[in-house]
Amino acid sequence: MATPRNRNINVSESSRPVLPRHAKLKFDETRQVWVILAPERVLAPDEIAVEVLQLCDGVRSVADMVDQLAAKYAAEREAILTDVIAMLQDLADKGFLTEAREKTS
Repeated sequence: MATPRNRNINVSESSRPVLPRHAKLKFDETRQVWVILAPERVLAPDEIAVEVLQLCDGVRSVADMVDQLAAKYAAEREAILTDVIAMLQDLADKGFLTEAREKTS
C-alpha cells in the first residue's frame, strides 16, 4: 500500500502542524458542526479537537498550543500534551494535517 508523502510526519512538541492545502476546517451551518473538508472526505471532529485545530496555523508549535490550552483550562500540561500529540498524530496519519514548511525567500 502506497503512503502519500504528506502523511509521514511525526508530531512532537516542536512540530508546527497545519491543515494541508486540500483540507479546510469550516462550520457546517446545515449540521451545526465543525467539519474538515477534504477531497471526497469529511471529518467531524469533536469540540476539543476543533479548538486544537483552530490553533494549527503553521506558526504555533505543539508546545505553544499545549501551553495555551493548559492555561485556559487550568489543566496539567503533561496530560494535555499527551492527548494533543495523540490527536494530531491520528489526524496526520489520516492525511488531515501536515507539517508547516519553512518559507524561503
